[in-house]
Amino acid sequence: MKCEMCHLREATVHLTEVINNKVAKLSLCEECAKQKGEEMQSHFGLTDLLSSLMDFGSVTDERGIQTESTVQCPVCKMTYQDFQKHGKLGCSKCYDAFDKELSALLKKIHGADKHTGKIPFMGKQLVKDQETLQRLKKELQMLVRSEQFEKAVIMRDRIKELEKKLNVE
Repeated sequence: MKCEMCHLREATVHLTEVINNKVAKLSLCEECAKQKGEEMQSHFGLTDLLSSLMDFGSVTDERGIQTESTVQCPVCKMTYQDFQKHGKLGCSKCYDAFDKELSALLKKIHGADKHTGKIPFMGKQLVKDQETLQRLKKELQMLVRSEQFEKAVIMRDRIKELEKKLNVE
């Protein structure tokens, strides 16, 4: 099948666009697909995504009232409005300067402003056991330092059992 844009090269990329509930399929060669991708990115880039999620320069104060953000980075002098326009921060200090605004934005996007990560279902018990092992080792060190050797022996045995379960050498 030939490319539907240039009609010269073999079509290797197949795009499906849905606009106003109408499906349009397009078969393109790699070069035309790259051009189409750049064109689409200029129309629907990261900046547009962020802008749609942001309140266009307004922030909520402690009383819950929308106000205009006048925060500016002390290093690169970027304003929050500049960030909204470009979708990129100017320097590493912008994260500190726009902390309040970025926190609210991250909560909108991810539901939280802190990364907690994910653990595969099968790995939860393994992670729990490894954390327990680390805690027990610290407790063992404290028992030895405080010369509570009877308790330390019991703790050592628990650690050995857990290491055997985890196949730790």
